[in-house]
Amino acid sequence: MARNEDGGEGGSGGENAAVPRLSSSGRLSSRPDPFLVVCRCFSFVTAVTALLCVAVNILSAVRSFKDGSDIFDGIFRCYAVVIAFVVILAETEWGFIFKFWKVLEYWAGRGMLQIFVAVMTRAFPNHRNPTELILLQNIASYILIGCGAVYLVSGILCIGLLKRVRQQRELTREQTREQATKDLEDLERRREELEQLLMAERV
Repeated sequence: MARNEDGGEGGSGGENAAVPRLSSSGRLSSRPDPFLVVCRCFSFVTAVTALLCVAVNILSAVRSFKDGSDIFDGIFRCYAVVIAFVVILAETEWGFIFKFWKVLEYWAGRGMLQIFVAVMTRAFPNHRNPTELILLQNIASYILIGCGAVYLVSGILCIGLLKRVRQQRELTREQTREQATKDLEDLERRREELEQLLMAERV
């Protein structure tokens, strides 16, 4: 009897042994693409520099209109502000912008626009402006020229095309990962339903 009881307890324990669970929380981990990370960082630096150009040109335009010394310089700065905003929007890679300015989707076109904004920011300096403002103009224009040159050379070398291919691959991988996680959660839910049915049959 003791052995039967032991055997029964052993069999019951074997039946009630915990089946390894499929962890739906353990999502498939993936390392970010280092190339895309570098591209995002460079795009952020470019956008911040273009924003600095916006600020500098706004300050110059305000001083030109306020002093009445050079109205044409103020109008010129307003155009520079508008184009600098286009540079910032291009760095966000907003599809709406690329829909109307297809050339900005290509790095060479984006680089030439950045160089143009940098030249507009640096052109026709008003020496009556404070030294700090002139210094900011120089810093913003030279950094943006550097960013534009990098974009231009990279566009000629088809680095932009490589980035788009990698972005598409990352998007596909993310969609596959989400689908796999969803399937895993469905399997876990079905497993729990089967366990409840088995428990009900044993009772």
